Formats: sequence, structure tokens, C-alpha cells
Amino acid sequence: QVHLVESGGGSVQAGGSLSLSCAASGRTFMGWFRQAPGKERDIVAAISWSGSATYYADSVKGRFTISRDGAKNTVLLEMNSLKPEDTAVYYCAARSALGLGYRASEYDYWGQGTQVTVSS
Repeated sequence: QVHLVESGGGSVQAGGSLSLSCAASGRTFMGWFRQAPGKERDIVAAISWSGSATYYADSVKGRFTISRDGAKNTVLLEMNSLKPEDTAVYYCAARSALGLGYRASEYDYWGQGTQVTVSS
């Protein structure tokens, strides 16, 4: 069982930056997802347990950075150059299996979600 506690998020104008943090009770492969109203929950970024491997959705490449603080079992998502289309509820997720996961169905544990709103 992995418990995830998210923090961060909020509201910002387009072009601004926000950071999300996810504290995990265990060390495993993790990811960030987002879900806008009426849409599916999509992958934003994923990271291996060591932090050596990462994945980014095309829509956030070059703008978002996922990293982890090994000592604290914390995964961070730095979001820069935010756009209105980045507005969504962002979820931290962890999976029991080895390897990066790219779909919500591949993750076993979820955080409570945090709202990110980007205004134009």
C-alpha cells in the first residue's frame, strides 16, 4: 500500500509557473496525470523509482519537469510557461509494477488531486 499526499497547485496567469509536490509512503514508479472537466485522465509525466528515466506527454515537453527527491520519497512537477489548456485537476499516482506507466489503468494508487487553473 502506497499513500500519496499532494500539495501545490492554484491559480496563475498564462505564462506563469506553478509547482506540485507528491509525498509518497514508498519508493516506486510514479506519474502525474491531469483531468479536465468532461475529459479523460491523461498522463502528464512519469518517472522511474530512481529518477533516471522520465516520460513527458507531447503537450508539456519543454515546459514541465518531473523529478524526485530520493531522501524524502517526494516527486515534484515543475510547470512553466503555463497555458489555459493546462487547466485541470492534477493527480499524483504510483504503480506497483516495474517500468514507466503511460495510462491511468496502469497505476494502483492515487493522490486526492489538486486544482491548477491558468487564466488567459
